Order: sequence, then C-alpha cells, then structure tokens
Amino acid sequence: MVDSQYYLPNDIGISALDCREAFRLLSPQEKMYAHYLSRASWYGGLVVLLQTSPESANIFVLLQRIFRKETPEELEKVAATVGLSSEEYKAFLVYAAGLYANMGNYKSFGDTKFVPNLPKDKLEALVRASQAFQEKPVEMEALWNNSSTLIFSLEDRQKQLGLGDKGITTYFSGNCTLEDAELAQRFLDSKKLSAYNTRLFKRSDGGKVCYEVRLASAVQKDCAVDGEKETSCGTFTFEDKEFIVKRGDYCPLMEKVCFYLQQAEAYAANENQQKMLEQYRHSFNFGSVESHKEGSRFWIKDKGPIVESYIGFIESYRDPFGSRGEFEGFVAVVNKAMSERFTKLVSSAEVLLSELPWPQEFEKDTFLKPDFTSLDVLTFAGSGIPAGINIPNYDDIRQSEGFKNVSLGNVLAVAYATQKEKLTFLKEEDKDLFIKWKGPSFEVQVGLHELLGHGSGKLFVQDHKGKLNFNKDKVINPETGELVSSWYQGSETWDSKFSTIASSYEECRAECVGLYLCLNKEVLRIFGLEGQDAEDVVYINWLSMVRAGLLGLEFYTPESKNWRQAHMQARFVILRVLLEAGEGLVGLKEVVGHDGKPDAQITLDRTKIHTVGKHAIQRFLCKLQVFKSTADVEGGRALYDGYSSVGDSGANNFLRLRETVLLRKEARKMFVQANTKVNGDHVELVEYESSAAGLIRSFTERFQEDADQLEADLLELSKKDTPCWC
Repeated sequence: MVDSQYYLPNDIGISALDCREAFRLLSPQEKMYAHYLSRASWYGGLVVLLQTSPESANIFVLLQRIFRKETPEELEKVAATVGLSSEEYKAFLVYAAGLYANMGNYKSFGDTKFVPNLPKDKLEALVRASQAFQEKPVEMEALWNNSSTLIFSLEDRQKQLGLGDKGITTYFSGNCTLEDAELAQRFLDSKKLSAYNTRLFKRSDGGKVCYEVRLASAVQKDCAVDGEKETSCGTFTFEDKEFIVKRGDYCPLMEKVCFYLQQAEAYAANENQQKMLEQYRHSFNFGSVESHKEGSRFWIKDKGPIVESYIGFIESYRDPFGSRGEFEGFVAVVNKAMSERFTKLVSSAEVLLSELPWPQEFEKDTFLKPDFTSLDVLTFAGSGIPAGINIPNYDDIRQSEGFKNVSLGNVLAVAYATQKEKLTFLKEEDKDLFIKWKGPSFEVQVGLHELLGHGSGKLFVQDHKGKLNFNKDKVINPETGELVSSWYQGSETWDSKFSTIASSYEECRAECVGLYLCLNKEVLRIFGLEGQDAEDVVYINWLSMVRAGLLGLEFYTPESKNWRQAHMQARFVILRVLLEAGEGLVGLKEVVGHDGKPDAQITLDRTKIHTVGKHAIQRFLCKLQVFKSTADVEGGRALYDGYSSVGDSGANNFLRLRETVLLRKEARKMFVQANTKVNGDHVELVEYESSAAGLIRSFTERFQEDADQLEADLLELSKKDTPCWC
C-alpha cells in the first residue's frame, strides 16, 4: 500500500471558482483585455511543468492526448472493459485533475510527489485501450514508456522537491549542490543579474567544471538583437570557474506569452497598461528582469483598474535555494463592495504602522499607499492559487516606489469552508464558533498580512556608490543596544542574502503582524466587527493560527529535517513561540480519539491573548524585523531554525504529533477555472462542473487551437534537458 500522503484521495474537495457575475459586468473592451491576458497566463503557466520535475511535461501531454480524444465519461466505459473498478477509475481522474491543478506531479502546497492510487498495470491497460493509443500506437507507446516509471516511482529522493540528495528540482541540473547554488548567486550578484528567470546547469568538460545560466526568453540568440543596447549573455570567468549566460529557456512558450500580451495591448484601458504590457513583452522576449521591473512600475501606477493582472516569474517558494521565480499569471475582476474595506485599511495604514513593535528608524521612510482590492479570479495559471498577494517582490521597488495588495475573494469563499466532522484537533465547544468566524477572521488576517505584513519594514542598504539609506552613526539596534553594524550592500537582496529561509521567514513576519494588529479595535471596526463579534474574530484568528501550526507538521520531512512549505513552517514557528510564552496561553496535548486512534487537542485561553499572547508576538516580531533590516543572516537563521526544529524531546513530542497529523489530514482543495473564447466580436465565458471531470475538461478545451504543436513543443523541451537530471 502506498502511504496516503503520496496520493490524492477520491473524496478530495474540488470547487469551481465563480466569476460569472464579475465577468458579466465587464465592458466588451474589458472582456477582450481579460481574454488575451488569460491566454498569455495559461500558456506561460505551462512553464511550471518544466520547473517542477523531469517527467511533468510528458505526463501532461499523455493526459491531454487521452482526454482530447475521449471525454472522462466516454473513457469510463473503456475503463470498465479493461477491468478497472469505479473507484480505480475515479482515482485516475483525481490523479489527472491533480496534475493539472498543480501543474506537475508534486503538490504545489507541500512539494511532495503524488502518484495514481491504482495499480500500474491497470493504468497501463487503460492507456493502451484508449482511442488516442489506438490511433497513434507508436507515439503513445513512446510517451507511456518515457513517463510510466516516474509516474509511480517513490524512491526516497523522488518523494519531495529539493536540491542535491534532498529531492528533485529542475531549477538546477541533477549534479548541482548547495555550494553550486551559492557560487552561482555570487556570480549573478557580481553581474547585477537577478536569478528570478534563470535555471542553473552544471557540466564537466574534460575535467573542467562549467556552469550554464539559462534565461527564460523567446529570443534564442545570445548576441544583442532588435535594437538591444547590450546583452547579459556571454562567457565569463568567476572564482576560477567558467559561467555561460545564454537565452532561450522555454522559448516556444515565451513566444506564445508575448503573442497574447501583444493582442491584449490593443484593449488596454490606459497608457500605463499599454506600457506595462510592452515592458512585459520585452522581458519575456529577451529574458530581461529589468524590463519586468519596469513593467511592474507601470503596473503599480495603474491604480484601481477594473481588470487586474500580473504575470511573470514571481514567487521563489519552490526553488530549493529560494531565488528563482515560478511562473504565474492571473487575471481578475475587482469586487468593489469588498474592496471598500481594504481601501479604509490602507487609509489607516500609517497610524497602524506606528504601532508595530520596532523603532521608527526600522520602518520605511514614507509609506507609499498601495492599491488594495478584493478580486474575483477569472484566471490563475501556475501551480496553485493563494488567498492574497502582495507584489511585486522586487525589494528596491517595494522600498521606494510601492506595491499592490490583492485579496482573492472568490478563492476565500470556497477554499477554507470546512465541514464540522472534518475539523480536527479542536475542542467540541470551539468547532461551531470556528466554522462561523473562520471566513471573516481569515479576511482580516489576509488584509493585515498582505498590506502591513509584507508592506512594512525597512531594509538598511548601501548602494553601489557607497550611499547609505540610514544614519549608521545614530540608528541603534534594539536587540543589542548598540549601533547597527550590518546592512545590505550593492546588489544584495533579501532573497539572495537569506536564501533558503527567506520565503518562510518573511511569511512568518507577515503572519505575526496580522496576529498583532488584529487586536486593534479600529482594525476590526473597518471590517464591520464590534463588541462580542470582534472578540470572537480575534479568538478564532489566533486559534486558527495555533491549529495551522500543528497542521504544519504534515509538511516537515524528518529524514532530511527539511520543511517543504514556507507558510506552514511559519505557522509552526508561531505555535512554538506561543507555547513558549507559557502561563496557560496555549495547550497542546495528545489524546485518544473516538475511533481509538491517536489524536491531539489544542486549547487557547482567550483571556490571555491581549496580554501574554500579545507580549510574546511583540518580542518575536521585533527580533524578526531587526535581523531582516540589518541583513543579519547569522542571527536570523539561528532564531528561525531554532523555532523550526521538530524533535521528540521537551514538553511536546512533535515527531509523534506529526504522525497523528498525517493520520488525520485533509487533502487541500483543487479549483476548476472557467475558460474564455472569442465568438465574433464578443467574448464568452465557458464554465465547468465542480468535479475531477470538469477540471480535466477545462484543460483539454483550454489549448485546443494549437494542441498538436504545443504538445510537440513541450515534449521537445522536456527531451532536450533529459540528460541534465541524471
């Protein structure tokens, strides 16, 4: 039997993202704009297949070819004739839906591999009996042979994403180590190149080690072309090693992204949108992160658009080194009623920032009021869909020019709905309150997390000319009582400096800001909460965080002592901080469940949240910010790694609790998204049912117009790099 953490259960939650009303209210021009941006996002999202695992693109093509010839309903009849039970066939559909939803065969949230929950010989029989196989047996045989072993393989290294012997990654060739990643980062810093749109390939030529840094771009030529003043490409010697910087990674997919962005330009609402798209096209065409940053500047200036979007190599959670961005693109429509609350929160931001527990010198010199909107998602292409976003991730832009926040309303509406019987680790008397207030409390937490969490705090920087953005002769480190003695220099960034812990550490800081500021009555009033309702929301927000910390143990791998998910590691750290606070604030005990199996129960003393809890978060949050501001990697890592450790000694046996969490875990929901298609001079919204079959159908219809060429391109891209993963 396969361990349940490595397959998706047949009863996994699948929900459709409802955007019908939001889309209906758009003008014809806005619908066209949204359509072409969606097309660009979906084609770019296929890059994630190549960023996830060596086999993901092959599996995607295998599934597309099967389901393009037969619908899930038609294939079910074939499955019955070759001996699959209804449960086995459903397991296959769930696996296929999972691959589409995660854009690969590793969970986007947790980075563990998932395999089909049916025997390999049964799946092979179904593949061979399919119409696709009957029509093109040679091609399908080759495709099955190339992917079948890795579809089912659960060798130790293949169980999770990671670098070197810790797991699988396609951001680096299989022979790369952490030392190689660190060397490459120093090289990129020396060239003032961002790692966001790169991959690293190491090869040995006659005993001489050479590194290839590959930039994502439509253009494959490495020389300056089409009016480029200069190119970053070329061969360089750095620390006695040869580095080759070249273009053309994901070339055919980048071409499609550029094509559809150009189509969208014709329907842009204003000059900022036009210039934004122009810069994005230049970025994806030539592999220029600087152009993407320029596009992001125009994006920030595009205040209050009806159709909101962002696209590119954005989040670095899944790069084991924490510097390379996974491709994502989203298109969404503003929910005006919900956005009013966030606008009020933005108006109060400067007052609220002054309440955060660090000295004024550690806060940005000026708070650049961002857009903060609630959006209904039309399209979110990538490996997963978050509840809220704070972007861009470029430190220099965020510090001096601003950012935007979005809360994804139709995701929030369905993602965290929980049935009482599936609500684990809480006291019975807490469950009804939890179900009632989980949604509103999460809305408050997301708002504070994105706006005042990710949007707060200053980085002390000395630029290439030696100019400091703070007074080193006056600013005191509150943790030492002495003058600040460290800062970021030159092209160093938060991600490049804190690398492997950067993402989780920052999520933890933002979560702590949310917990801390949700205690403010004015914040709660903005969200329409007063009196007992407000107190209940505070209680459920803190209780939810404590519970999430326990649930986070699912995403820890004891064998490698490695965390696989940034947010869940952050929440476990917060649980540890609150347990350490003592005085009965948080209780965590192991019990026996009604089913006779191991269980656990968490308690939170709501009378101590405003005292013991607030003080604990206040102290911890100040430390997090000081280490971040001062680029103190050593201090920050010691603090964060200490609270992240999972052991079997002390008051809580977290390794044993992890087994209980795995025993009672609930699979993360998958989302079915609509498609858009142009019919004459108007755009239609095509919706699908909330099921595995609906999710599958949405993907087979999504790429109909050039399916054969697209699948050939994906197979060629995958094949070209096959030798790199050995």
